[in-house]
Amino acid sequence: MRKTKTLLTYLFSSLVLILLLAACSSDSTSTGDKNESGGKKDEKIVVGFSQIGAESGWRTAETESIKETLGNDSRFELKFSDAQQKQENQIKALRSFIAQKVDIIALAPVVESGWETVLQEAKDAKIPVILLDRGIDVKDESLYTSFIGSDFILEGENAAKELINLMGKDSKVNIVELQGTVGASAANDRMEGFANVIKENPNYNIIKSQSGDFTRAKGKEVMEAFLKSDGENIDAVYAHNDDMALGAIQAIEEYGLKPGEDIKVVSVDGIKAIFEAVAAGKANIIVECNPLLGPQLAQAALDLQAGKEIERWIKTEETVFVGKEAAESALPSRKY
Repeated sequence: MRKTKTLLTYLFSSLVLILLLAACSSDSTSTGDKNESGGKKDEKIVVGFSQIGAESGWRTAETESIKETLGNDSRFELKFSDAQQKQENQIKALRSFIAQKVDIIALAPVVESGWETVLQEAKDAKIPVILLDRGIDVKDESLYTSFIGSDFILEGENAAKELINLMGKDSKVNIVELQGTVGASAANDRMEGFANVIKENPNYNIIKSQSGDFTRAKGKEVMEAFLKSDGENIDAVYAHNDDMALGAIQAIEEYGLKPGEDIKVVSVDGIKAIFEAVAAGKANIIVECNPLLGPQLAQAALDLQAGKEIERWIKTEETVFVGKEAAESALPSRKY
């Protein structure tokens, strides 16, 4: 009988101990080891980033900014995908991010259209999508949460205004245009903004306009074709990005003319190489488009995870540089 009582006492004590341990375990799981976003302190915000590719120095600078900012911050885990200029690769990447249940998707879209289906899948999975540097054309704008980037139409307008200021309103000027990737919002809007201002000035005419696909090699190739057909009639070239402008400069030199003098060069982006070209007198006008979006993306991600609302359009700070003096002054501080 004594043995039975002893056994019952032992079993009761063990049961009490088990219940106490379970209660402690439950308390530790449900208490304050959480951050503002509702997750545990050691949980990282997982960001899936689909980049267009590496077609230009500007694009490389954007990629490096995001990798450096999020990759060196213990609050984030970055999943990166290079689409190599193909929309189908970006769609595959987005579906992979959705399957991996990332917290946020960052997308630099190669073209404007064709995103509805995959973005609806992200929305159904409750994964917010932040667009970077290029916009998209969708009927339902709730498919993405925010856009971080520039006003491309304003960039085109500024390029035209500064060219007119440089050459004079009364001068008769024939312009050739190197467009970006067909269907890209940056190309569409920079073309639209430039044309808006040029149309108001009858002495200025865009005599040729063709895609150079945002690359230096294609920009050179298209400029060579322009020079072959209209070399003596071209007064200025407007390039939708610096890499195409640098290709055009090479083509102009090989044709036997002086870029920056015989043919004025206007470019958008602001990589270090184009500042060097302007400082050397081979180009004239730079409309800045800031690629260093890492800090803004990181802050937007933190705000979203904390349950805060973010702006639909988070604009980047940019300016315009005209002439050698402005380029030389800015060169030492350029980060890309």
